[in-house]
Amino acid sequence: MGGPKALVELDGEPLVRRALRVLADGGCAPLLVVLGAAADDVRRELPPGVLSIVAEGWESGMGASLRAGLAAVPAGPEAALVHLVDLPGVTAAAVRRLVTEPVDAHVLRRASYDGRPAHPVLLGRARWAAVRTSATGAAGARGYLGGNPDVEQVECGDVAAPEDVDTPEQLARFRRPQTP
Repeated sequence: MGGPKALVELDGEPLVRRALRVLADGGCAPLLVVLGAAADDVRRELPPGVLSIVAEGWESGMGASLRAGLAAVPAGPEAALVHLVDLPGVTAAAVRRLVTEPVDAHVLRRASYDGRPAHPVLLGRARWAAVRTSATGAAGARGYLGGNPDVEQVECGDVAAPEDVDTPEQLARFRRPQTP
């Protein structure tokens, strides 16, 4: 992508700000961003009030970011919604479906698209220790979620798209059409 994905712009907005907007519009608060590459540059793009931390060992993959993020959630929230910056097709409507009541410390919800599990994921606080233990490398929480009978799949295929963007060509699919 030519640089950190968080700073890649889509329709004039860095992906990190887009993701934060979707989360806020979907009902999430407080907002916490886990940083890695170009942390200082990304931090400058964060709106006021957004918490940020740098994940130690972020180069090893999502597992390090997930562990750091869950450890940094302030006291109060019963659950944390985990969302990735490179998913511009995730909408506030999908987020709202995941955070709809009841939300308690044991909640375990995952967005699915035509029955295929993906992101975002809602993790109750009582599950964080187990998730942090299992989060390694690029797999994130995949090992914890895979085959876990407690996972509630929440269909979001009618309101969002799960594709991540790893190339400029993939990003182009999400751009708004330009008016002449």
